[in-house]
Parts: sequence; structure tokens; C-alpha cells
Amino acid sequence: MRNGFDLTMRDIQNERDYRHIPIDKVGIKNIRYPITVLDRRNHTQNTVANINMYVDLPHKNRGTHMSRFVELLHLFRPEISLKKFSEILEEMKKHLNAASAHVEITFPYFIEKNAPISFAPGLMDYTCRLIGSSDPEGKTDLVSEVIVPITSVCPCSKEISDAGAHNQRGEVRLAVRFRKFVWLEDMIELVEHSASCDVFSVLKRVDEKQVTERGYNNPKFVEDIVRDVAVSLKSDANITWFSVSAENFESIHNHSAYAHITSEPTPPR
Repeated sequence: MRNGFDLTMRDIQNERDYRHIPIDKVGIKNIRYPITVLDRRNHTQNTVANINMYVDLPHKNRGTHMSRFVELLHLFRPEISLKKFSEILEEMKKHLNAASAHVEITFPYFIEKNAPISFAPGLMDYTCRLIGSSDPEGKTDLVSEVIVPITSVCPCSKEISDAGAHNQRGEVRLAVRFRKFVWLEDMIELVEHSASCDVFSVLKRVDEKQVTERGYNNPKFVEDIVRDVAVSLKSDANITWFSVSAENFESIHNHSAYAHITSEPTPPR
């Protein structure tokens, strides 16, 4: 007995496995955990994340130590952000005797946003993801992703209709790789500026009139939205890779309209 632990207890996870098959990813998935992320206006923001954590497992090992993943979360809980990801990944590899590590953190992120005319304040929530991997050579890959609600007005409907045009709420997913730190707020604002109009949590009548007319005067197909985002990212020297998709939840169809662009070429089939 040492420190309250029975050293004679059998450690099955550490036993050898004789099937000679390595595992690419093993770990924990869908653990909810409080975290603190960086906030451009308020320095930090407290939120609750859904977290996946994986490491590789050599062919000779039967299992990994699942509890150690949660121990690492507790260690880094004061701040989990892109700036901490490299450190988190390296600690995972060290703590679990692994060659590679992978983390996905998904969380709601809140931004105070004023209505355009009345300036009535409200909180908008955006789904954000931080994704990080570290390979056996110690190379770290980091991806930041935002999911942004938007409004779009159909250019074709506006052109052919004597009055009005069909419009709908949509969703844009933007993921980027970068050379230097990128604020989530900057990614969200880029998407909102590329839509027919952005979405607000609070609108008075004067605001509703303004956003309705703004969208009508700025009609966009999903193709327009992803291309406008891509043009902005291509001119940004800090962005090394991006993936952007737009989905419109059509108001006059029983299906969605969808478009996607990635900056990496599609591999030949």
C-alpha cells in the first residue's frame, strides 16, 4: 500500500496486446467542462465546452488511461485557448506516453451586439470550435472555426418579383489556419459583412425596418456569400488555409441551398 493505493491491483490497461493493430485515436468524447477563453473586448469569457480528447495507441498496448484526460483538463482549466493548445497537446503526449494527440473544443461564445438604429443591447451566441493536433515529430496543427447565423435575400427572387423577395436565415461555417493569433470576433465579423444582413438578438421596429431593407438592397446567393468570404481571406497574409460553407434554410423550398469553398485543391480521384 502506498499513498492509499493498493500496488498489487492489476493494471489491465498497461498489459500487452497481441493483435498487433495500432489505434489512430483513443480517448474521451463529449465531456462537458467549464473553460475560460480569450475575449477581445473583456479579455476573458467563461463558458461551458464540449470536449473531445484523443491520443494514438501503439499496437503493443491494450489500452490508454482515460482518467488522465480529465486530469489534464483540470490542470489547464483556468484558460483553454489557441495560445495554450500547443502546451496542452504536448502535455497529453507526455502524460499518456503517446506519439500524437488531438483535441476538439466546441463552445458557445457570446458577443454583446447593439441593434443598428435604436442601439438596444443584446447578447448574440455563436458556436465556436478550437481544433488542435500534434504529430509524432512535434508539429502542431491548429484550426479555429466559427458558426455564424446570417440572413440572405435571393437575387433571383428580387429580380423576377413585382413585390418583395424571398429571404431566409442561414448558417456560415468558417474554419482557418493562420500564422498569428486570430480573434473569433474578427472571423465572425467577416462572415456577417459577407451576408445580405447579419442577425440580431434584439430588434425594435425601427431596427427591423432597417435590417429588412438592408437585406433587400443586398441580395446574396450562397455562392456569393462563400466567394465574398474567400476573397477577403485570400488577401489576408495571416491566413494560411480556410474552409467556408454557407447553408440557407430556404423559406419557399423544403430543402437547403448550400455552397462550400476550401483553399486546398481537391486531390485527384
